[in-house]
Formats: sequence, C-alpha cells, structure tokens
Amino acid sequence: MCRTEKVISLLRLGITTFNQTIPDGFVLIFAGRSIKHLKMAIKYGVIGTGALGGFYGGKLANAGQEVHFLFRSDYEYVRKKGLQVDSVNGDFRLSKVNAYQTTRQMPVCDVILVCMKTTGNHLLPEMIRSLIHPRSVVILLQNGLGLEDDLAAQLPDVEIAGGLAFICSNKVGPGHIQHLDYGKLIIGSYNLIDSEILKQVVVDFQSAGIQSEMATDLRFARWQKLVWNIPFNGMTVVLNTTTDRLMANVSTRELAVEMMLEVIHGANRCGIPLKESFAQQMIGMTVEMKPYAPSMKLDFDAHRPMEIGYIYSNPIKTAHKAGFEMHKVSMLEKQLQFIEAHRLDK
Repeated sequence: MCRTEKVISLLRLGITTFNQTIPDGFVLIFAGRSIKHLKMAIKYGVIGTGALGGFYGGKLANAGQEVHFLFRSDYEYVRKKGLQVDSVNGDFRLSKVNAYQTTRQMPVCDVILVCMKTTGNHLLPEMIRSLIHPRSVVILLQNGLGLEDDLAAQLPDVEIAGGLAFICSNKVGPGHIQHLDYGKLIIGSYNLIDSEILKQVVVDFQSAGIQSEMATDLRFARWQKLVWNIPFNGMTVVLNTTTDRLMANVSTRELAVEMMLEVIHGANRCGIPLKESFAQQMIGMTVEMKPYAPSMKLDFDAHRPMEIGYIYSNPIKTAHKAGFEMHKVSMLEKQLQFIEAHRLDK
C-alpha cells in the first residue's frame, strides 16, 4: 500500500505545498533543511530575459515549471505576443508569459536565476531584495570571476550559487531568442548550507531538455569557462570578427591557444587543477562550432558596455596575487579598455 501525504515544506520556509505518494517504509526526514524522497516544486524568477534568461527560463516554463520573467524594453511586446525561442533542438513559443517590468512586481521566488550582464551587478542587491525569502537561492548565470564574492559582501545572509552556460545563443529581436548550438549548464554552490535544492534545479533543467550537472568546485568551473571566454570574447571585438574566422587563421588560432594556456597556468597558480590539454579540447569545440559572435562582440556592436571587469580584470588580479602574470590576457584587457573608453567617440 502507498499513502499520499500533503506536506508543507520545512525545507524552504513557506514556499510550496507538496503532494507526494510515499511508499510504505519510506520516511520523510525533516533534519534541519533536508527532506528526503520528496520532489520540490520550485518557483523560479529570471532576472535578465535575454539570450540566456530567455532560453533557459523559456525551456523551464515550456516544460511546465512556474517561471517569472523580468523584462525591460521587451515587456509590452512579450505581454501581448509571448516569447519565441528558435532552437537547434526544436523551436517553441510561450504564448502566455509571467512578465514583469520591475522585480517589485514579481512574487517571492525560491530560485532566482540572474542572467543579466555583469555590468549591471551593482544594481543586484536592490533588485533581488523583494524577490527573496529566508531560504531563497540566487544563482548567478553569468561569466567571469568574483561575482559571488561581491554579491555575498553586499548581501551576507543570502544563499548564493553560480552557473556556467556553455551555449551559443543570441537575442535577435523583441521577445525572440535564437539558440544556435550547445547549451550545457554547470551549477555549483557558493555558500549554500544545503545543496538539495540545487540538485532539484539540475533535475528540472534536465527534465526540460537541458544537459546540466552539479559542479563539485564552483571556482574550478569558473576558471574552466574563462579558458574559452577570455580569448574569444576579446579577440572578436579587437579584430572585429567571429570565432570561425579566428580558427581559420593560423596566427589567431595560435594566439587563442597561447592565451588559453596562460589562463590555465594562472588557474593552476591559484590552486585550480586545470590541465593544459583542456586548451586543445576547447579549440576543437570551437572549430566544430557554427560561426559565432560571442556576447561581448554583440555588446560592442550594439554600443553596450562590455563585461571587462569580471571576465578580464578580476582573473588578472587574482592570478597576480597568486604570483602569476597573464601577460597576453593583460594586453587584451588593455586593448578592450581603450576601445570601451572611446566607444562613444563617434
């Protein structure tokens, strides 16, 4: 015999009511924050519904999860016409979207996916205060190093995780996302007391058709992503090109490898055991990738601020403190800073 119990979650204070059929002999364990044998129904909030937030949040919503999206310029369009996602894995459209113009209008959420550009992270504390309850988790699906440290310093009582998206995705119009390739998500805890909710987030993404996994070491995952982000984001801006053209040219391909190895050696000095062979793995992936303009190139082309601080400056400073100088990466950073300083000259 099985019995159905209606359980008010003690895992997340007052967030969700669960209905779960529990086989005889199984026990629900309310030890601190852990509940075993119980699938959580998570209420998601998405801050930044662009190339990442629109795709990943859209996939969750399309799979039946409750997702609330923050929009800015696209709000009226999406409210009337919905969210369109064109994907290599199958197109879909959300005709009804939980869309909001400010976070104050959004309900309190269990998991907040931060998908906006890091250039706006100074606004995050004020934006998320109205979204969180005592057990909410903020997942920073952003590129770079040191993001979680900065948010934790401003909101010391908030539980934070980080996420790395290995994806080629662009926003191509109002309420319109184009997913070109890949899509894997790696999510890891920064300061969570209990990672059970992250395990459920991974399950929810997997159920939505997203390859996802838990990171055993978030710092490792962030440095690993920088091995690709550092050469290709900056080089496509400085050389005004795309990834395929960088790979087709012997000189730029060699330069990309050299910068990748520099990042790997910087990570090694910081105690991150990345292997040099990972550079060739990333080169092979990029060669097979469809022609792509990374997010920094798209930001530059659209006259938006570039994410230089977290993707370049922080890793350079972190490696320097550990006694390693990333000379080629530092040169690229300075070129980007010059371009950024004169971005509005014309």
